[in-house]
Amino acid sequence: MGASSLNRLKKRLARLEPPDLARLQRGIEKESLRTTPDGKLALTPHPVALGSALTHPHITTDFSESQPELITGVHSTPPDCLAELTEIHQFVYRNIGDELLWASSMPCGLPPDDQIPLGRYGKSNVARAKTVYRQGLSHRYGRRMQTISGIHYNFSLPESAWSALQQADGQGGSEQAFRTAVYFALIRNFRRHSWLPLYLFGASPALCGSFLNGQPHALQQLSPSTLYLPHATSLRMGPLGYQSEAQASLAVSYNCLDSYSASLSKALTEPYPPYERIGIHDGNGLYRQLATTLLQIENEFYGTIRPKRRIRSGERPLRALAERGVEYVEVRLIDLDPFVPIGITVEALRFLDVFLLHCLLSDSPPDTPDEIAAISWNQHRVAQQGRDPQLRLRRSDREMPLPQWGAQLLDECAPIAAALDSAAGPAQGGAVYSEALAAARLRLDDPSATPSARLL
Repeated sequence: MGASSLNRLKKRLARLEPPDLARLQRGIEKESLRTTPDGKLALTPHPVALGSALTHPHITTDFSESQPELITGVHSTPPDCLAELTEIHQFVYRNIGDELLWASSMPCGLPPDDQIPLGRYGKSNVARAKTVYRQGLSHRYGRRMQTISGIHYNFSLPESAWSALQQADGQGGSEQAFRTAVYFALIRNFRRHSWLPLYLFGASPALCGSFLNGQPHALQQLSPSTLYLPHATSLRMGPLGYQSEAQASLAVSYNCLDSYSASLSKALTEPYPPYERIGIHDGNGLYRQLATTLLQIENEFYGTIRPKRRIRSGERPLRALAERGVEYVEVRLIDLDPFVPIGITVEALRFLDVFLLHCLLSDSPPDTPDEIAAISWNQHRVAQQGRDPQLRLRRSDREMPLPQWGAQLLDECAPIAAALDSAAGPAQGGAVYSEALAAARLRLDDPSATPSARLL
């Protein structure tokens, strides 16, 4: 970032009042697998004591009946957010008997693919459609891939911040249009720099051999049942993880809501020959998938970050975005941290707040097809080789060492961390955001301090 760009970042940051910075909005969705005491996938139904997976506001299931998803409300401080996640965690543990929640993003010991149970939600049309959607995922990608779990971090600015930002930018027009444009700018910058949180918080350098099920790979043997890559940070986010070659052809642009919606709308409406061969029904007339298009529904699209808007009953996500704009962003690349009981630390949340504000406040030029390809290349390189001291990443028309680029980004984040510390005040413990940034610098300087290295 040049001096003029950094000055613009600081100017925009200065327009955010301390009460706005103190009221950043965040929430967490945490996926994990239920396992037996000996570390195998639990094949029992979603416990009745946890409530209805279809309607419970805080406990549902992701792909599998054995994959609880814990959902917090919206909070204005990281400690409050994690306090609720802890309470939900404790409630779940009190109601799953001797079963456990698997601590890693890559799955536990898995049975044959067809024995991994799909999520079941009841007999209503909505409930049955959710299971059919998961049936479609299993035919398209296999059930193993769907058992990969992680943390989703939802982030937004408070309502009071938007008019000040719009004035700082000298932008006219509606606040909704401005807000949507700013969130898409955040998304573009996040994608450009997503390799950094992947390096800092990736915690899946190894996997259980049962996950591969004969799939070709270049992993090394760590133990009789465990495979790994020596410099990997997150196999979850690499080619062996939660990926779709079919969706890679989309090359979705995030330059504006219209281009994003057009890309997904095409994928939702045009038949995709390999999925046409799967068919809608089997020989007995039972549903195999919801549609033969590249995407059955919007949520099938894989991405490290998504624009989001709470939807009304019966409303499609793209329609909600078109009518009311982007409300928040959902970060989807954070691995479960196996070193803490609830899968993520308050320090990680504070770093993400700083990083996401950096993405929002920084200049964000339009993406291009070449840059979209470089983003994917960088992600896969860091996922598989992120701790290699010789690793270089693609930046514009050149390559740059990961530590050098990362240090530049962390330097640019420093004034944001200081502003958040000032806004939070003594109540949150002093310079907590700057301390989170310092911890990130330590991991950047010393790869052995990363969660992925500690696991090995």
